[in-house]
Amino acid sequence: MTGIRLTAPAPGWAIDADVVVVGSGVAGLTAALRCAAAGLDTVVVTKARLDDGSTRWAQGGIAAALGEGDTPEQHLDDTLVAGAGLCDEEAVRTLVTEGPDAVRRLIDTGAHFDTTDSGDIALTREGGHHRRRIAHAGGDATGAEISRALVEAVREAALHTIENALVLDLLTDAEGRTAGVSLHVMGEGQHDGVGAVRAPSVVLATGGMGQVFSATTNPSVSTGDGVALALRAGAEVSDLEFVQFHPTVLFLGADSEGQQPLVSEAVRGEGAHLVDGDGVRFMAGQHELAELAPRDIVAKGITRRMHEKGAEHMYLDARHFGAAMWEQRFPTILAACRAHGIDPVTEPVPVAPAAHYASGGVRTDLRGRTTVPGLYACGEVACTGVHGANRLASNSLLEGLVFAERIAADIAEARPPRTGPAAAPEAGEPVALPAPESRTAIQRTMSRGAGVLRSAASLAAAAEELDALDSGAATGTDGAKAVVPGVDAWEVANLLLVSRVLVAAARDREETRGCHWREDRPDRDDVHGRRHLVVRIAPDGTPVVHRTETAAFPPVRPSD
Repeated sequence: MTGIRLTAPAPGWAIDADVVVVGSGVAGLTAALRCAAAGLDTVVVTKARLDDGSTRWAQGGIAAALGEGDTPEQHLDDTLVAGAGLCDEEAVRTLVTEGPDAVRRLIDTGAHFDTTDSGDIALTREGGHHRRRIAHAGGDATGAEISRALVEAVREAALHTIENALVLDLLTDAEGRTAGVSLHVMGEGQHDGVGAVRAPSVVLATGGMGQVFSATTNPSVSTGDGVALALRAGAEVSDLEFVQFHPTVLFLGADSEGQQPLVSEAVRGEGAHLVDGDGVRFMAGQHELAELAPRDIVAKGITRRMHEKGAEHMYLDARHFGAAMWEQRFPTILAACRAHGIDPVTEPVPVAPAAHYASGGVRTDLRGRTTVPGLYACGEVACTGVHGANRLASNSLLEGLVFAERIAADIAEARPPRTGPAAAPEAGEPVALPAPESRTAIQRTMSRGAGVLRSAASLAAAAEELDALDSGAATGTDGAKAVVPGVDAWEVANLLLVSRVLVAAARDREETRGCHWREDRPDRDDVHGRRHLVVRIAPDGTPVVHRTETAAFPPVRPSD
């Protein structure tokens, strides 16, 4: 344990359970349903409504070897190539071999995927895949359909859910083992204000941290809360420097901030072309798959062409699709574009990269266990080793599905006993809260210094600015008045902590690999770079970076 926790009132209420799952995307709800099916008293805590997580924004689909002629081995090969030498092969093999049946169980749960005229699951192709293996729903509304099915299943199972609740910190017993979470419920309801869910098993499925950047495809709730909680609890995180910037996000202007509309990779999978302002295709010749190269390569290609042309964006040209295809295959994207005055049927769509997915996160083993006993993580908040230096398109939903099932199986097998109220004390010194107004400063610092293009100079400047914000919070000089504990301040504290750790890792990785692009270190260094950076925070909140000895992760438990 670090002895660090957020400044917050003591819990005014508490409930007891066997398992508390934090998050309501595909990972969280799958874990909760499987735990409940095993007879475990399960509570789901979610920051907004049950269906408001990142899952419902997923457009492209879920990757699995479901098509004729496709095999898990081919899926494995594509994933390893995209991961640029840092994937854990055992984790990837687990994903691709268990994935097809996990998707079938999702269908049994009630998810409806698009089908062909013969009744088979319709499959498309995305960047980095050599085969059509992306199952989709509602054309480009896959995440929404998966979320709908899982939310309905949770409600039918009558699981105890606590909505509009921001998780604060991990509760632990005298031996440092997980004993639940503290949380703050926003608004009136059965529970209100700061409380606690006491449980010997906690599953973090809190999603991503895209809000550390000014422009992102992530919803506003994606403020890195799970990673920050885990760090304060003493857990290790890894690969945090590998933030995937989606190549094709609808460009709304250089000053646009917050969540930006995504233009799915599946649009390129169906034949759309990337062109510059002169209509010239620029990805052809840069990679054998051209526009369907892995996302890091396409994002770099777009950024490079923007610099060459002095442009703020490039274009995605799919006018040759025609109106009918746009309306049937990509209705969500078509509506988003038209809402912003752009008609993809008649004009190219302006696009630019934006922060999209964290390939790293809280380090786990193949059972989702973290380095803190009783604490699990799955989905985007976790680092299972599947994604390496760059996530392969549409592997994210599959990873959440497969590892959530594995976590539930591990908890059901272990069935740790509940701990009493006295065994879950509030421990440690509260961390000083930054002013809520610091949020914009953090995001702009990160976009400027740790975005698609990075260098020693830009990262050093970012670290200095973030340290100043952290010091300002500690000394009370970053705001005109004392910061009152509350959701805004807690979110900013999480953003600041996650940003500082991300920058520390990015400074340490002095090479270009996957979606970590160092302008000053443009080459990949397989001699020194095929290592993972594992980070903890010291009791004073300073990130401590450790480099693994090989490309393999060390065990999460000394006895493993």
